Amino acid sequence: MNVLLSIKPEFVERIFSGEKRFEYRKAIFKRNDIKKIVIYSTMPEGKIVGEFSIEQIHDNSPDLIWKQTEKSSGIQKSFFDSYFIGRQKAYAIEIANVIKYDTPIKLSELAKKVSAPQSFSYLHDDMFPEMT
Repeated sequence: MNVLLSIKPEFVERIFSGEKRFEYRKAIFKRNDIKKIVIYSTMPEGKIVGEFSIEQIHDNSPDLIWKQTEKSSGIQKSFFDSYFIGRQKAYAIEIANVIKYDTPIKLSELAKKVSAPQSFSYLHDDMFPEMT
């Protein structure tokens, strides 16, 4: 099982450059059989552009998550704080084994109909073409 994760293009570039080693989320998927995260770069790109594996998922208060991850966050503290304002819990997906696809994939090219997720959606292995 894979997860299709919507990520803003500016953050996608930081993931590919290695500057951003954590992807922050207010909510996380419940399944524990996730093999990889498939990166959907939101508009204006609007395509699947790569993937990464999960090294670890950290969960704690936003303050502690920031202290643990800030050196490889790829974002400003002010952005982090505004994203988690009023939240008691934060999640940080530790990024590993990043692959940038040579050719981005349109959602319409997947084996089954998939809409751009607000946050994330599950992708079964047979829905996703093997591309690098």
